[in-house]
Amino acid sequence: MLHVLSSISGSTPHLFGIRVEFFLFALTLLGVAILHRHTMYVALTGLFIILVFKYLTVPDFSVIHHIVGFQEEEGEWRTLLNLAGLLLGFAVLSRHFELSGVPDKLPQYLPNDWKGGLLLLLIIMILSSFLDNIASAMIGGSIALVVYKRRLHIGYIAAIIAASNAGGAGSVLGDTTTTLMWIDGVHPADVLHAFIASFAAFALFGIIGSLQQQKYQPIQKEATKGIQIDYGTLIIVLSILLFTILANYFFRMPALGVWTGIFIGAFFRKTPWNEITHALPGAIFLICLVTSASLMPVNELPSASWNTTLALGFVSSVFDNIPLTKLCLEQGGYDWGLLAYAVGFGGSMIWFGSSAGVALSNKFREAKSVVHYVRFGWHIILAYLLGFFILLSIMGWHPMEKRGKGARNQSEAKNTILSASE
Repeated sequence: MLHVLSSISGSTPHLFGIRVEFFLFALTLLGVAILHRHTMYVALTGLFIILVFKYLTVPDFSVIHHIVGFQEEEGEWRTLLNLAGLLLGFAVLSRHFELSGVPDKLPQYLPNDWKGGLLLLLIIMILSSFLDNIASAMIGGSIALVVYKRRLHIGYIAAIIAASNAGGAGSVLGDTTTTLMWIDGVHPADVLHAFIASFAAFALFGIIGSLQQQKYQPIQKEATKGIQIDYGTLIIVLSILLFTILANYFFRMPALGVWTGIFIGAFFRKTPWNEITHALPGAIFLICLVTSASLMPVNELPSASWNTTLALGFVSSVFDNIPLTKLCLEQGGYDWGLLAYAVGFGGSMIWFGSSAGVALSNKFREAKSVVHYVRFGWHIILAYLLGFFILLSIMGWHPMEKRGKGARNQSEAKNTILSASE
């Protein structure tokens, strides 16, 4: 059978002109969508089948080399280790934040109608511009649990995820994809205009999501009586966030900062280690899905254009945006701000399209149904399109033929390269 498939184009198995690995990955995603109560086992099974297929059909394939690296290739270990560390660590952080008493005090500061939910989404979006989007989503989810008496509409859960991803799109500190661009030579100023798209999208999904939530469960009007803020626990939360930012900036290992803060905090307050047990299935699921995506033979993308960038946003809702971003950086010729918005915010359209979505879905398991997520979170898709085309109409398409180099427009890019720092 493999020989028949291979005959289409060389020795690598193909089906209808497409590498078989893509069909296996698509079946895995379909399984996740259908069997949303067993996502971890579906992802594990999918990864196992893809690995077996790789070993049977690719003579020099080595999963060790793929993970650890080989010669000048770094491998996937850093990405996978960070994802696991952040998902598990921020679950502990989220519980610390709940125990600090701050969420119980917030109703006295938030408007007591739909605008309270909108303000909370705005806070999440601002936080994610300098914090990891997982952290901002988990903190926002912890607050929402309290102010909405543990009854969250799926549309609002999707809005929290979207807000955390929107905030990181224009900041090299707020999202892994933009951090990759920065490391690879893209100037931080070259992604800032992604915020135009983010705020345009926010105006749509923020309002609709907040109205959905207020109708489903009105915001708590008064702060919980008798609650005192535990400033010691709050300091631990802030310390974990600070260590995360520093570790990301200096070592490209934000997870190292998270766990440094958690272990130091364990000397001063009881650590809710049981949260790790709850978050572990979600972490395993995401690690398997990201690993499967990294094994896909994506060696090139269509020519860089705004059309391709728009499509990449939809692809990133089901495909890991980290390898997509790496390919775009190698290829060049993209408008980095438009790309940052597309691959960053695009993952919000399905719950497993971003690490923030997976993390928050561990807390709100009702969001793990793709059908329900799309049905009630339809405004995220519209918001993505609105933000994209508003940014494109205001700023136009300004490709970068070389990393850190800008061109006036696509037709001039071949002959005129302007340094972004000049």
